[in-house]
Amino acid sequence: MVELSAKLPPVPTASMANETSTSAPFPIPGATLSIIALSLAFGVGFPGNVFVVWTTMCRMSKRTVTSLLILHLALADLTVLLTAPFFLRLLSISRWELGDGGCRTLHYMCGVSMYASVLIIVLMSFDRCLAVSKPFVSQKIRTKRTLRQLVLAIWVMAFLLAIPVIFYRKFIPSIIHCIPYHPSHGHLAFHNLFETLTGFVLPFAAILFSYGVIGQRLQETRFRRKRRTSRLIILIVVTFALFWFPYHLTNTLDVAGALSGSEGVKNAGKSMRPLVIALAFLSSSVNPILYTFMGGSLIRSAGIGFMAKLFEGTASEMSSTRHGTGKSTQRCKEAEMMNHNDYESPEYLTTSTKDTETSREISREAGKSVDPLE
Repeated sequence: MVELSAKLPPVPTASMANETSTSAPFPIPGATLSIIALSLAFGVGFPGNVFVVWTTMCRMSKRTVTSLLILHLALADLTVLLTAPFFLRLLSISRWELGDGGCRTLHYMCGVSMYASVLIIVLMSFDRCLAVSKPFVSQKIRTKRTLRQLVLAIWVMAFLLAIPVIFYRKFIPSIIHCIPYHPSHGHLAFHNLFETLTGFVLPFAAILFSYGVIGQRLQETRFRRKRRTSRLIILIVVTFALFWFPYHLTNTLDVAGALSGSEGVKNAGKSMRPLVIALAFLSSSVNPILYTFMGGSLIRSAGIGFMAKLFEGTASEMSSTRHGTGKSTQRCKEAEMMNHNDYESPEYLTTSTKDTETSREISREAGKSVDPLE
């Protein structure tokens, strides 16, 4: 993810790329800013995300769906933060020491982390959407087995979607650097636009759709209770968008400059690159700060276990959403029938007493073998 700017010489030919060189290291523009950002990201983000993993694995007596997704989000952040020392070494000596294999592997890890993070955030948003819009369906399908399958699918997709990074990175011995390597403008356009569409535009379109449904359903049911879990997920979504939007904007500028031949657009994209890379790395360190901010009121009572209390709180919130009063349950079902007749079977046309019996039956079924998560 650490890029070289416009001041680098043109990409060497194949014969030049195979040469060994003892030339002096080529300076990396924006190296000072990048060193500060990467050092901050690693110094704050690595221990912070390790603490999140430790809290979720060792301090929680009951893991919720939200907490398990936060665990995998922390693992995705740790994946990219583990590459930071290698890039700090590059920035400090202005030369790449790990050869072509290290060049491709480390940037591939960064790509996997980006995709895993954004897909986990999408799953968080879908989970909240389902819990608010269809709480009884959510009660049945929110199980450990389902969650494991979805998280596994996310990591597989992340590894697959990041594959282009391997082909569009190359170590050039003549300049002793690992650089983006696109044989033509068409390859550049494909790579950058593919990354932006799959890593930002489509995921955030899904997120906006989810919160649109949530907002509509809350209006229909007149449900106005503020929930810490919802605020936490919204903060994660907004923070990720703010830190990654400049990166994908720069990708788009690179494509526009290459296809139009405009030197002004090319220079704008290349001058922004060091800053947006710094922001991308910093995004991996900010989530533990958000959790501390949201759970700050619990520090005095729970001490080092404050984050576990914060994550465990999602269980009681989801429980109160599903097993509310008979009146609120009835109101939810009335709104659901008024919308699109999602449920057409006769039992959904009964009174609130029947609703309570249905809720109890679902709870008994969920407590058998599916091992439900709150």
